[in-house]
Amino acid sequence: MLGFFAKDIGIDLGTANTLVHLKGKGIIIREPSVVAIDKYTGQVVAVGTEAKEMLGRTPENLNAIRPLKDGVIADFTATRMMLKHLVEKACQRYVIARPRVVVCVPSGVTEVEERAVEEATVNAGAREAYLMEEPMAAAIGAGLKIGEPTGTMIVDIGGGTSEISVISLGGVVTSKSLRIAGDELNEAIINYVRKEFNVAIGETTAEEIKMTIGSAYPSMTTEEMDVKGRDLQTGLPKTITVNSTQIEEAMKEVVMQIVDGIKVTLEKTPPELAADIMVNGITISGGGALIKNIDRLIALETGIPVNIAETPLDCVVKGAGKVLEDLDNLKSVLINSRKYR
Repeated sequence: MLGFFAKDIGIDLGTANTLVHLKGKGIIIREPSVVAIDKYTGQVVAVGTEAKEMLGRTPENLNAIRPLKDGVIADFTATRMMLKHLVEKACQRYVIARPRVVVCVPSGVTEVEERAVEEATVNAGAREAYLMEEPMAAAIGAGLKIGEPTGTMIVDIGGGTSEISVISLGGVVTSKSLRIAGDELNEAIINYVRKEFNVAIGETTAEEIKMTIGSAYPSMTTEEMDVKGRDLQTGLPKTITVNSTQIEEAMKEVVMQIVDGIKVTLEKTPPELAADIMVNGITISGGGALIKNIDRLIALETGIPVNIAETPLDCVVKGAGKVLEDLDNLKSVLINSRKYR
């Protein structure tokens, strides 16, 4: 079967997770965006799930890091190593030559950040590197009709950024990129637990709390969860119980900043397209779409119906995959069309 599938790869280079789509096969890799590097040799020890398990647990000679922050490259060397590992892993069974690669990036990235992503992708082994804005990719992946003369709104809440865009006739009419998303929600939970319980918890624990009992709007029932952390007074391990009402309060300020971003984008939307959005509704994608009652809160705050995309975590990389399937006709949605040989 070697070489049976076309040599095109789509990558959702996310702050929290990186997904890889191989043309003709679908999503083949889904890994946390974490790299573990030996401090003394500079060699990659682990990537993805294995590396994430090392966060906060590494010995002196190892450094487990998340090379992307707020959706952009914070550590170029580590990002290049991670991309190289993932591209090689994706290609080893299906691709012989260097692939064409579409990488999805936040809409608010600078030209310098764009070049950094391109360079990292090429260094990872790409023959041609294309960049695509995440909200456009998410809209395509969610099945929205972006090519029609009607307004559609996509809100992609990821780990590092929240991308809010109004799309019509195959282009972004107005958009807002907030560097406020899942990571900030985790940080808000960490700070709340520290302040209210005098207990320190890690990022992984905060993420688990958010996804297990986190809610953007009050629920009919209150859920509880036991959490292990370190007592800041004694320095000893301690178990506390937190509930969904407390976590809703912890996340409230960050969630409302995302809601305010949606409102600002709607205010900048031409009246005709705003009327379309009132009919079509707002579509939410990304990991943030999985937070309980996030759709209800946005609907109440904006007065517009809200839909959660099917498989919201996969929308961006699915959009990249659809573009690869018809690259000649959809090249206009790409940020660049620069080729490397």
